Amino acid sequence: MPLHTRVKNNMNVKNLSLSFGTQVIYDAAEFNLGPRDHAGIIGVNGAGKSTLLNILSGRIMPDTGKIDTGGARMGYLPQIIEIDTPDITVWEFLLSGRPIAKLNSDLQDLYIKLADAPEDEQLADKISYVQHELDYYDAYGAEDALLALIENMGIGSEILDMRLCDLSGGQKSKVAFTRLLYSMPEIMLLDEPTNHLDAATRDFVTKYLQRYRGCIMVISHDTGFLNAIANKIIHIDKTTHKISVFDGNYDAFKRKDAAMRHARNVQIAAQDRLINNLSDFVSRANAASPTNHAMKKAGHTRAALLQKILDNRIQREQAYKKVKMDLSPHRVGSRHPINIDDLWFRYPGARLLYRKLSFIIEGGERFLIVGENGAGKSTLLKLIMGSLRPERGRIDINPKTDIAYYAQELEQLNPQDTVLQAVSSDDYTDVQLRAVLGNFLFTGTDVFKKISVLSPGERARVALCRIILKRANMLILDEPTNHLDPDTQAVIGDNFRDFSGTIIVVSHNPSFVEQIGISRMLILPSGRIEDYDHEKLEYYYSINSNK
Repeated sequence: MPLHTRVKNNMNVKNLSLSFGTQVIYDAAEFNLGPRDHAGIIGVNGAGKSTLLNILSGRIMPDTGKIDTGGARMGYLPQIIEIDTPDITVWEFLLSGRPIAKLNSDLQDLYIKLADAPEDEQLADKISYVQHELDYYDAYGAEDALLALIENMGIGSEILDMRLCDLSGGQKSKVAFTRLLYSMPEIMLLDEPTNHLDAATRDFVTKYLQRYRGCIMVISHDTGFLNAIANKIIHIDKTTHKISVFDGNYDAFKRKDAAMRHARNVQIAAQDRLINNLSDFVSRANAASPTNHAMKKAGHTRAALLQKILDNRIQREQAYKKVKMDLSPHRVGSRHPINIDDLWFRYPGARLLYRKLSFIIEGGERFLIVGENGAGKSTLLKLIMGSLRPERGRIDINPKTDIAYYAQELEQLNPQDTVLQAVSSDDYTDVQLRAVLGNFLFTGTDVFKKISVLSPGERARVALCRIILKRANMLILDEPTNHLDPDTQAVIGDNFRDFSGTIIVVSHNPSFVEQIGISRMLILPSGRIEDYDHEKLEYYYSINSNK
């Protein structure tokens, strides 16, 4: 695929302000990026990382602000892939990444019009523009470029004729990423692009982006990925609601940030000492005798200086809470909560995913499902939950089994519900619900935000809160760490490790898998069950690297 040679546009953002109700996200924030800057976007939970990409891509309108990209072509990869045309095939979706068919049609129409008006300079200019666009998109080499991307991104030829809506979450994300790369944007907006990538595809994408000659803005909790591709770090400060740009990759930012925090703390300590000294002097001056004019005058002077310092004092950085979880089940589960016997399943027109799949889940165990993208990991969880029906076979769930399900694409959340409505339950009062939501960092008016305006990380916390409230004795988790920052991943990993019930999990996060203590692994598509050990885990993750 030809690399960009045409990029001339900077990303200039001025006076950006946005609030949701009383919550300020940005306050007159500004930043600039050069045409070939590769910038990682970082900030604490709720700082506005995904919101920034939504604003830049035109999906959210800010309260104020000017965004100037000079008309650059822009491509956006969200965390959660939404499909507007459910019946479109994967090949059709990928091919639509470059508007070559439309441009060729436009060019033909223009030539027909030009034949009737050969002196029309506007028609000639339009023809020149359309031809320029076709040259940019490499119309003659485009299909070869797409096929090369399909191979490098590890997309199997067997899914190209499938409907996009029938793919797993991981497959959709990989296909959407491939289409974005094929579309040749001059500014690329990426929100957690490595979530569903195996090792080989991640390596290809990393090298591709390192060579990419356009502007990149990327949100990622994968610090190794940020270090590899970023030459700038955009930091969104949740305390000041400002945006700052730092030279260097993530590790360079962390070093600068540590130095700035130290300098800031030194300044705050000196400021506090000065405030205390001035306050003491003003108090003594106020208590002095009315006839002590020198003391009174000095007191007024110090009081004016004190007020000036207080009005412009350096604000301490807020200490943000971490998610708290209590996963205590309502009742003890059974010895064998789930029995799967002779399971067969395929999607319409597709190959069999499972043939004679049988296994029994032991009470209290940690059961991991692994396999390449498209092997049917998420599908198996949907079959257990009853949202899909098997072609043959049985799934027996013991009556003592209470299940809480975390869906990879968070489809269990209604975008039009508020946070409070999303977790509502007849078993809890609104006061109790708001107390639990507070443990998931939704406080005050946050609970009245619609799910549709939340970032993927915030939606993930709502989904986790729903799991807590069910007090189930079995958790079925499909990529539960995908949208969470490293601190929150560690917290939920600790809680799932200590959970007294049973867990079935699909996860591409080896550290999380290690943390919760896996007992056995189901290997798809073979259907083998093996005892867990670290070497086997690394081997089966590496299988994806060679596909």
